[in-house]
Amino acid sequence: MKVFLTGATGFIGTRIIPELLGAGHTVLGLTRSEEGAKKLQAAGVEVHHGNIEDLDSLRKGAEKADGVIHCAMNHDFSQFVKNCEDDKNAILAMGDVLVGSKRPFLVTSGTGVGSNGPGKLATEDQFDTQHPNPRIGSELAGAAASEKGVSVSVIRLPQVHDTVKQGLVTYTIAIAREKGFTAYLGEGKNRWPAAHVNDVARLYRLALEKNVAGSRYNAVAEEGITAKEIAEVTAKGLKQEVRSLTPEEAKDYFGWMAMFAGMDLAASSKMTREQLGWTPTGPGLIADLEAMKY
Repeated sequence: MKVFLTGATGFIGTRIIPELLGAGHTVLGLTRSEEGAKKLQAAGVEVHHGNIEDLDSLRKGAEKADGVIHCAMNHDFSQFVKNCEDDKNAILAMGDVLVGSKRPFLVTSGTGVGSNGPGKLATEDQFDTQHPNPRIGSELAGAAASEKGVSVSVIRLPQVHDTVKQGLVTYTIAIAREKGFTAYLGEGKNRWPAAHVNDVARLYRLALEKNVAGSRYNAVAEEGITAKEIAEVTAKGLKQEVRSLTPEEAKDYFGWMAMFAGMDLAASSKMTREQLGWTPTGPGLIADLEAMKY
């Protein structure tokens, strides 16, 4: 099928492209720049100019495709609420184009939205419409499109990593460089789930091909790595000391990241693996952090 891919030049999108092409699909990739267009063309991708705030460009891209994978997101987490609102609007715009068709529409969310409460694993079957995480807006928009007859599936992401990027961990490393030491909150027992970027890219393809309306998938290879483990390995790479911080100290140290620093976000992918036959094979988060060039 011809797949309209937003985020085509991004961290995950660039890995989704060879997954799709290798499976015999063609790709229409969204980009806002000429540099991005050249990269897409070199990868064998048809270029579609626009961006996630240009809703008309998104509608036109969706109109041309047999399926849509929406993985674009503004990752300036200091504007997290606004970015989530923009994402919701993008999903609603593309969803309107797909009404009345069976074309698959994959939207992206976060594993935290599937939380079952403190200390429990987030699961694919949990969908709390009142969840305080602003990212719930993406799933609510997907649900609204689904009610109109669009074949929506949701991919919930953990910390997606390789040896260059590691989701929110990338930002904690930047903070450690700035502050001169590595830190975690309290005992550092809170956990973050993770998956290698290549495994995540394969999951997007499998979900697209399966095309089960209303499905939710957790792209989780490791259910939860503790904040203390992450801090210890990054401190070693940075040749820094590790400190445990109080909540007040954490606000000053982490800044905008403080709202994430103490979250326990452990998540399961049991249902995802069973439904899609997805078996992650990539390196774990700690292995990638150990191999990273600091």
